[in-house]
Amino acid sequence: MSDYLDGNAAAGPLSEFFAIDVTTARGRCLHCGRTGALATAQLYPHSHGLLLRCPGCTEILLRLVDTGDTVCLDLHGLSFVELQRD
Repeated sequence: MSDYLDGNAAAGPLSEFFAIDVTTARGRCLHCGRTGALATAQLYPHSHGLLLRCPGCTEILLRLVDTGDTVCLDLHGLSFVELQRD
């Protein structure tokens, strides 16, 4: 018997995370440690995809690229994302 489940077992909890307006979520910049709502980040819409930068240090927090066939979400600039339940 293994100690883990197939990744499909995470579908329920992850659907709660991705089904809300994520701009209300708080995140911490991996580079400078600033924490704030994603809505306070700086959006650069004319980059390769949608680019959010930290208002404190201007490093990239989040990148969203839509190729038409696929959508790729890169969160490598955030050390965490926190959602507040109602």
